Amino acid sequence: MPADPNRVIANLRELAALTSDAEGAQRIAFTPMWRKAREWFAGKLAELPVTQHRDAAGNVWITLAGASPRALVLGSHIDSVPCGGWLDGALGVVTALEVLSGIARDSSGRPPFTVRVVDWADEEGARFGRSLFGSSAFAGTQTIAADRVRTDHDGTTMEAALAECGIKIDRIGEAASERENIAAYLELHIEQGPVLERLGLPLGAVLGTKGVERHNITFLGQTAHSGSTPMGERHDALAAAARLALEIRPIAMRHADAVCTMGSLKTSPGIVTAVVGRAEATLDQRDLDATILATMLREAKEASHHFAEQERCTVEWSKILSIEPVPFHPQLVALCREAISETLGTPAHSLPSGPLHDASEVARIGIPTAMMFAQSLGGISHNKIEDTREEHLRLAVKAFDRLAAKTLDWMKSQ
Repeated sequence: MPADPNRVIANLRELAALTSDAEGAQRIAFTPMWRKAREWFAGKLAELPVTQHRDAAGNVWITLAGASPRALVLGSHIDSVPCGGWLDGALGVVTALEVLSGIARDSSGRPPFTVRVVDWADEEGARFGRSLFGSSAFAGTQTIAADRVRTDHDGTTMEAALAECGIKIDRIGEAASERENIAAYLELHIEQGPVLERLGLPLGAVLGTKGVERHNITFLGQTAHSGSTPMGERHDALAAAARLALEIRPIAMRHADAVCTMGSLKTSPGIVTAVVGRAEATLDQRDLDATILATMLREAKEASHHFAEQERCTVEWSKILSIEPVPFHPQLVALCREAISETLGTPAHSLPSGPLHDASEVARIGIPTAMMFAQSLGGISHNKIEDTREEHLRLAVKAFDRLAAKTLDWMKSQ
């Protein structure tokens, strides 16, 4: 039987009512509300011929055993950011369970391949700043030493919060054992951006997740009295930083899907009566093409040195992180396009994902992976007003169900 979009929407609204307040969703990972959401989700399994267990990193796995142990995994995350939306993450998990339910009904509980649903633990990283926690442990890219000492706003360490949930931080790497027999991974998510809405399209096939270059940039000038220092004799660190902030826009716009953002700026001494002697900024650059990403970084560095020289300052760079682009599996992306096209009756659009997703950690270790996006109204997410039209949600459930069926067929030839 096909997946029921109306049941998915009803379940999503039920979850939102249970785990939200006037300010939005509050399913922050490793909190009582998150555990409440997971208990609610477990309650939806009562009549299904499945088993459930939690791995060493806190990821929850639901398994419908098939004639073959080779598995199709459908997943996303049920945790949210504080004051978040009703669809981010939850759409993928709730739809995945509905698709699994349909497969169970069609096969009398014994499909040709095993089908699994995973609710990844702490995709958002909202409480401790460590995104993709559960999926990175699964992929073997965990950072236990750094994670152990992370603290939330109340001073609680991540290690202590995990222990409250029965998770031992030293053992999270054991989640890698769940990789066995996984043949493919699929994820449905809202776009969280404006592209599909601008194109008038309800759905899109995701090409992969963009790589990220994130750096601290410090311009060093000379603090001086703002009233007595002539304009031509200033060493204004803020002026250099401001010029770079404007320059990164044309740097990004030379490439179709690239983005560059200077998202924070701290000045010293930070008073109105002094020329800024020190300006510290952060730069975030993203693209799906590693060559373009490297080019943008080089151009930004060259521009920073040029502006520093013009403003009679110096500039220093320090890396925060580098994440390689992760393209998704070409054949599964093609199947995703087919599923969308057949559902809509029009050609499918493909686009890269700027935000990172659990799917990128899965694909990073060579598991064939595909993602489907549903349109986000206004491109807004991580906000209580996040929304998607119900007719688009229905189309997303139907198309994702079709993608799962196509992927199971594809697995027969692998």
